[in-house]
Amino acid sequence: MAVILPIIIILLTIIAMEIISWAMHKFLFHGPLWFIHKTHHQERHGFFELNDIFSLLFGLIAVSLMWFDRENRSYAFWIGAGISVYGIVYFIFHDWFIHNRFKTFKLNNRYFSGIKRAHKIHHKSTQKNPSEEFGLLVASRKYFK
Repeated sequence: MAVILPIIIILLTIIAMEIISWAMHKFLFHGPLWFIHKTHHQERHGFFELNDIFSLLFGLIAVSLMWFDRENRSYAFWIGAGISVYGIVYFIFHDWFIHNRFKTFKLNNRYFSGIKRAHKIHHKSTQKNPSEEFGLLVASRKYFK
């Protein structure tokens, strides 16, 4: 497999993960899986929250794809790698930057400030509904003005 194809697969997987994560967040996490996700909308009383189980699930899927395709390194391996990259971006961007699980840096530019504003609007409600702005990397234009 040429070098460019794995890069394309990883990038497409990251885009797909943003779309899948948005849909899961809106329709499952704020739907039938609210009993788990609500821990993310409440004050945290420790480093972990029950909602972290979703990250573990995606991590297990990614590692499984890479493990089972480790010898061939075909599509499944690179999809697993793309899910892993998205997971790393999620951790740094969401847990570290937006929710300050680690207080080490701040980012001050239009994009990051807009995403942070949109996420704050999402967390404005501690209830299942109403809620808006379900994405991690993409938000409505109004938050970037």
